[in-house]
Amino acid sequence: MSEKARRLFDALDLDQDGTLTRAEVIGALRSKGPTLAAQGAIPFWGVGDTEESSALFDAADQNGDRVLTFEEFAAVVDRRFGW
Repeated sequence: MSEKARRLFDALDLDQDGTLTRAEVIGALRSKGPTLAAQGAIPFWGVGDTEESSALFDAADQNGDRVLTFEEFAAVVDRRFGW
């Protein structure tokens, strides 16, 4: 799994508990997305609206527990963003 995925995961983990909730992913991408894209942490086309952020979360939540581990998150973003 890529270092870029780790940096993005850590940036989205607002409460720094080592997991991501849907609210964290949506909120962090809305508030930090443009800055993360400018820093190269996420492609510019990867910064989407609430629906797209929610879809990213759903794609990554493989076990359906409504919480993303780094492994779940990285498997999707590495593939989706071509890392």
